[in-house]
Amino acid sequence: MNHFKAILFDLNGTLIDIWTDETREDLFRTMANLLNTFGVMLSAEEFRKLFYEIMKKQRDERKVEHPEFDAVGIFCTLLKEYGNEFTAVLPKNKLSMLPVFLAQTFRAASMYRLAEYPGVHRILDELQKEYTLAAVSDGQKIWAEAELRRLDLTRYFPVRVISSDYGFRKPAPGLFMAALDELKLEPKDVIYVGNDMYRDVLGSKKLGMKNIYFQSNQGDQRYHGYDSDYIIYRIEDLLTAVHFLEENTEV
Repeated sequence: MNHFKAILFDLNGTLIDIWTDETREDLFRTMANLLNTFGVMLSAEEFRKLFYEIMKKQRDERKVEHPEFDAVGIFCTLLKEYGNEFTAVLPKNKLSMLPVFLAQTFRAASMYRLAEYPGVHRILDELQKEYTLAAVSDGQKIWAEAELRRLDLTRYFPVRVISSDYGFRKPAPGLFMAALDELKLEPKDVIYVGNDMYRDVLGSKKLGMKNIYFQSNQGDQRYHGYDSDYIIYRIEDLLTAVHFLEENTEV
């Protein structure tokens, strides 16, 4: 009988090999041109400046440690505060969906690579035979859900906790606890798998979870006062790591 009942996963950098670049001039030029067509008459540089100013304001207003921003909310603000008379007469159903469309376009235009790491589907297929799987990840829900669908990963995770829904990011304990509450489990019942020593290892360890650190091509690899319980360098080695923790964890 397994000691652990569920395995919780970070997404980007752990299961998903993603590369985006939100600093490119052509990204902001493209988005400014698109906004112009809907009556938000900003230059690329004006859009860049406002985008990060609104993001900072959102985070400051959270008044929590490790605040998260809201990409859809940024575009809501831009349309509301900088739209002209053309924006004002857009059909209500179109205007209500426009912030989501703009946020999705921003993500698509910034993306260079999106793929699962080698072996991810095989590993998840094996693990879900014995464990409940859940995702606990920083990011924007509208981006994460679309990317999970594109990679056919949604089916593995009946529970998906994404930071934009909560207003704060890991290593804040609230995200981990939200997943545990939904699963009706305690920290001792789960293993957390992530690629970031600060967000994932520190965050899960402080709650008393066992964790597996995947040293991938992304994430903070510096030591932050907590050791991981097992380190892997390929996601294909995850089954070995889980079996090790099962055999070496006291009940």
